[in-house]
Amino acid sequence: MGKLKKQDALDYHSSGRPGKIEVIPTKPYTSQRDLSLAYSPGVAEPCLKIADNREDAYKYTSKGNLVAVISNGTAVLGLGDIGPEASKPVMEGKGLLFKIFADIDVFDIEVDAKDTELFIQTVKAIAPTFGGINLEDIKAPEAFEIERRLKEELDIPVMHDDQHGTAIISSAALLNALELARKKIEKVKIVVSGAGASALSCARLYHALGAKLENIYMYDSKGLIHAGRTDLDSNKQEFAVHKKDVEFGDAFKKADVFLGLSRAGLVNKEMIKSMAKDPIVFALANPEPEISYKEATSARMDIIMATGRSDHPNQVNNVLGFPFIFRGALDVRATTINEAMKLAAVHAIASLAKETIPEEVIEAYNEKSISFGRESIIPKPLDPRLIYYVAPAVAKAAMESGVAKQPITDWDAYEMELKNRLGLDNKLIRNLTDKAQQNPKRVVFAEADNIKILKAAQTSSEEGTAYPILLGNKEVIKKLIDEYSLDFNDVTIIDPKSKEELERRTCYGKKFFEKRKRKGVTEFEAIQLMRERNHFGAMMVDNGDADAMVSGLTRNYRSVVRPVIQAIGLEKEVNTVAGMYILNTKRGPLFLADTTMNLNPTAEEIAEITANVAKTMRKFKITPRIALLAYSNFGSSPGEDPEKMSKATEILHQKYPNLVVDGELQANFALNSDLMNEKFSFSLLANKQVNTLIFPNLSSGNIAYKLLQEITEADAIGPILIGLKKSVHVLQMGASVREIINMVKVAVVDAGNK
Repeated sequence: MGKLKKQDALDYHSSGRPGKIEVIPTKPYTSQRDLSLAYSPGVAEPCLKIADNREDAYKYTSKGNLVAVISNGTAVLGLGDIGPEASKPVMEGKGLLFKIFADIDVFDIEVDAKDTELFIQTVKAIAPTFGGINLEDIKAPEAFEIERRLKEELDIPVMHDDQHGTAIISSAALLNALELARKKIEKVKIVVSGAGASALSCARLYHALGAKLENIYMYDSKGLIHAGRTDLDSNKQEFAVHKKDVEFGDAFKKADVFLGLSRAGLVNKEMIKSMAKDPIVFALANPEPEISYKEATSARMDIIMATGRSDHPNQVNNVLGFPFIFRGALDVRATTINEAMKLAAVHAIASLAKETIPEEVIEAYNEKSISFGRESIIPKPLDPRLIYYVAPAVAKAAMESGVAKQPITDWDAYEMELKNRLGLDNKLIRNLTDKAQQNPKRVVFAEADNIKILKAAQTSSEEGTAYPILLGNKEVIKKLIDEYSLDFNDVTIIDPKSKEELERRTCYGKKFFEKRKRKGVTEFEAIQLMRERNHFGAMMVDNGDADAMVSGLTRNYRSVVRPVIQAIGLEKEVNTVAGMYILNTKRGPLFLADTTMNLNPTAEEIAEITANVAKTMRKFKITPRIALLAYSNFGSSPGEDPEKMSKATEILHQKYPNLVVDGELQANFALNSDLMNEKFSFSLLANKQVNTLIFPNLSSGNIAYKLLQEITEADAIGPILIGLKKSVHVLQMGASVREIINMVKVAVVDAGNK
């Protein structure tokens, strides 16, 4: 991925609705009755219930799923004390991570209070609003006292993630690294560079896991923390067990573990070489570690190394922990996050790394295989199992340690609830992005004289998902690039009409003529058609000069689709090309077909379209659960469309007995599992959440996806052409830059699959 530009970051935060999070209603509000229930007079009833029993706040309000992310801005990322207002983008970002990884709602609270007591009293005063409190970016040593006091004086979970997040994740990595190195934690020598909140918390947790204090050598900016120093606060004094000073470099001799939470460049190859057999090196300074991955691994072949970076194996990333720790704590209404719960998270994360890795995770990271070993001692951040591994472990520890007010009794049901919370909408885009980044393709942008297309091409290039090929007038394109200060590195620009493309135009034209000579096209006409960008781009893909193409932002759909089908042709055993849309809704991604191609398909064509849609979904690692729609439920109303969809269902059941598909169904029944269970419990879709809708004709499909897109404001990806031999996809006219970028990812992944 290319280096992020300052303006890109500013545009991301300011475009559209400023910021990264919003508050949305969870109850109906369209009628006067709804509003009377939501506010006055109806709201008085839950107020009185809570007045009688304050625990009922969890029953009648959002308290139980609401966490405060609170900071005073005194230690923000690597930026230092920048103040509460300047810390808000970080706190909003933390809220976003809570939501997308664990479905936890967040209010970010930026407090203008550097005084420890004032900060504590402020948080205590607002605590009744929340089910938990995540302290963030507060400088040490104040952070220690703030967390200690709040944990003592509040009856809800409180955690300072800067202290404990890295400690929990690195502890899980340490346990697995020690297992691979065949070493016991109580015997290893540990060198720690850094003595801030995170380093102290790591060392404490290592000690709780069995490491001996006398085996931990902790260094701050003034050297080893030892008994002879008089400048140590109470937190550092805990580790002042050594009688005299030891030089930093000397401490590495025969050391088993190095933990770095300080700054880049403090460690050299000679230090690594002096460590014991199978050295464990956690160089976690960001953005550059204490010693680079390349230097460290070249110094020792037997090294087990982790960093805070995503471009090296074993990334110690706090997102592996905090969303799921709070999820488990909230779900049993824990009064605190104690040592038992943190240790439970450590062991859950460590054990997950040893499990068989799902294929979707392996594909997301473009690996042939991933298995527990020196380069895989902790799970990947995109592993969807984290929520139902870590959260239940934390919840159980809370119950066993006596801090859970609402114990869980049905663990299978709880696991299912966690999986449903996770959803697949963001996961789908993340997986598409990662897969495209791991195997980028050459993508033709046929409308490169449009600024939206150029911005999407630039972003795709910078994200590392595609190598853009821009079609159009070179002068026009270069002028737009200069005008909008776009930055392309060695981008390919091709003008199909130019003299320098005559030879290629002629070559493509002759090949196109061979495909269409019995369809009324002469060779001269075929060559002339290559001056048109959609014909030229499609032939580039067909000829192997590009891997994929996107077009259609400014052109009529048929004018783009026709040359694509003529030039590319259909996959083997495919007779009907279909257009599929993906809508990223709050219930997860919803797949809709056919929405763009077939005016009134037959039952046989609908069956084929359905099978091809299911095949495509499986390539996205999503299990299809398909409803064939009509205005009738299982024969309740006669007519051409219901009978056609019923026949298509019969064909699918016969040809694909393992496919979860049923119909004909009305749309409300298809999307409402309670209705399905109540009325049609016999259906294959009963107790299933439908994620795919197949329509009886083009009108219904096209109208439905456009209505859904406008009413729900769901992100749309499409139309994705299903059934073509190669990867060419048509953009929705007027699509946003983001939608174009997502379509490019689909095209790249599709090209890789084909």
